[in-house]
Amino acid sequence: MKKNIKELIICLAIPLAVGIVSGFLSGNAMEEFQTLNKPPLAPSAWLFPVVWTILYILMGVASYLIVRQGTETESVQKAISTYLLQLFFNFGWSIIFFNFGWRLFAFAWLMAMWALIIKTIMQFNPIDKTASYLMIPYLIWTTFAGYLNLGFFLLN
Repeated sequence: MKKNIKELIICLAIPLAVGIVSGFLSGNAMEEFQTLNKPPLAPSAWLFPVVWTILYILMGVASYLIVRQGTETESVQKAISTYLLQLFFNFGWSIIFFNFGWRLFAFAWLMAMWALIIKTIMQFNPIDKTASYLMIPYLIWTTFAGYLNLGFFLLN
């Protein structure tokens, strides 16, 4: 039981740390967000950290459900590798978008991340269906983020 709690905490901490560090490195992202011309349906800035925190928790639980199946199996190793790769893309997006202001490149980066999320869901599914379902809100939000990103590119 102790091992399971430790694994769960680690699995939750990884995506939350990705979000915290990326947010920190993005500097005044929410202030910059306020200055941009926004596409229709763009939510208020306060919603982003709330949604991302929930999504990072869901990702952490999903990864825990996969890891607890045993990291010695090839399917789990591939699924976790893809999961970590999409987290790397997640980490880099806000830096590319806000720090560098490369809106079109950020959109392409986000589409690569989107594809990696789909691959993660597909790799999680045969291992643990619940884990794959927990990733679906993240895919939906990333789809919406793609719409916003493209809108910001076109309007700014």
